[in-house]
Amino acid sequence: MRKSLLELGSATKVELSEHLQISFPTISKFLTEMEKNGEVISVGFDKSSGGRRAKRYRYNPDYMQGLAIFLERNETIYTIFNCGGEIKKQGKAPSVLIDNGIYTLTKFIEKVIKANSSKISSIAIGVPGSVDNGRIFYIPGYEQFQNFDLKGYIEDLFSIPVVVENDMNAAVLGFSYNNRIEENQSLVYLYSGQNGPGAGLMINGDMVRGSTFFAGEISFVPQYDERNFSQALKDGSNSSQFTNFESNQIDAISRLVATFTAIMNPHTIIFCRDEVEKEVIDKIAIDSAKYIPSEHLPELTISDWKQDYLYGLQKLCLDLMMNK
Repeated sequence: MRKSLLELGSATKVELSEHLQISFPTISKFLTEMEKNGEVISVGFDKSSGGRRAKRYRYNPDYMQGLAIFLERNETIYTIFNCGGEIKKQGKAPSVLIDNGIYTLTKFIEKVIKANSSKISSIAIGVPGSVDNGRIFYIPGYEQFQNFDLKGYIEDLFSIPVVVENDMNAAVLGFSYNNRIEENQSLVYLYSGQNGPGAGLMINGDMVRGSTFFAGEISFVPQYDERNFSQALKDGSNSSQFTNFESNQIDAISRLVATFTAIMNPHTIIFCRDEVEKEVIDKIAIDSAKYIPSEHLPELTISDWKQDYLYGLQKLCLDLMMNK
């Protein structure tokens, strides 16, 4: 009912009953309770059509708020928003991935909850690692988070529903959500960032996590004899990030684009605008055509990774709130 009221803007009991295919008495019971709690607000009565005027309701978007946090090597970025998607606060804090990270994270969440009068109704946390139902099982460089059930730990502490998601999964979800991508679209989001290359995959509108939740760990994709993608990016460089874009890096990325095209045939591959300029995208498109017929290549585009990441976490948070 929450989701329907937000989507419709406002509705009467009869409209909600017809929209949700739920009996009028049941709708009436829920609305009475929600109005009493301040979750829905009466916005007056409809014009009479000869009988009793129908009371119209809208959802109070500030009744619940969500907290989205993403953890990076150098910083922690967070946003607080209401269940209508309106941003209430956005900011940065020191990284919690190092030095007492779990303790620092919980103290940060506690501080946010207190500052927002306990309106926080769901929490989404993004991490640079592989996640299986809230348990982080592959997160190189951050041993204290390895094999740690972050979801269960935070839920036990605060009694608030929590979702923990891989950073690239959240980013591709956020790109799709923010750009209103059609449900049948397939997307790949590529990023090297502070923790090495990764990818978020979406096929026909559905997130791809894989049988062991390891999908998107593109560092391991074999490319040249005994070198994988990460090693190919490092060839002649100290970093496996998208940086100098020498011919070897362009070729490695182009081979990866060709690989995704042959396996997934996606509509779009997204790069982070902080890493890749249009000139580089054009070179990758030309080089990719050496390996795959150009008519099958996806559109290559650039987007704001941090914002997409937060949008994705926000979407996960909102889904938790609506199903609470």
